[in-house]
Amino acid sequence: MEQSKVDLFVGTMADKFLATDMPIIKSQLERLSDDKLSLIQSVEYKNPTTILIFSLFLGIFGVDRFLLGQTGLGIFKLLTFGGIYVWAIIDWFKITNATKKVNFDKFMNQVNMIS
Repeated sequence: MEQSKVDLFVGTMADKFLATDMPIIKSQLERLSDDKLSLIQSVEYKNPTTILIFSLFLGIFGVDRFLLGQTGLGIFKLLTFGGIYVWAIIDWFKITNATKKVNFDKFMNQVNMIS
């Protein structure tokens, strides 16, 4: 893929991935052909800020974990009221990175599917 397209994708999606994952993402994109870029861009990546807001207001009900597709953790948080608020408060600091990890997993699954 053209370097300019790789740089554009990385620039527009940098807030949705961990900085440590960006070199892997760049190398994976450089290996793909140009026609497969639209398939990568069609994936709906979660916005870490949006998930954090849900975590702040509805985290004790597990809504943040449900949004990330972590149904088991969401049910557990729901039944324990966010681990009696302790787990909910811990998630306020960890949910952004958890969202970025989920996005990276989605990216890698899509790359592996189309390769």
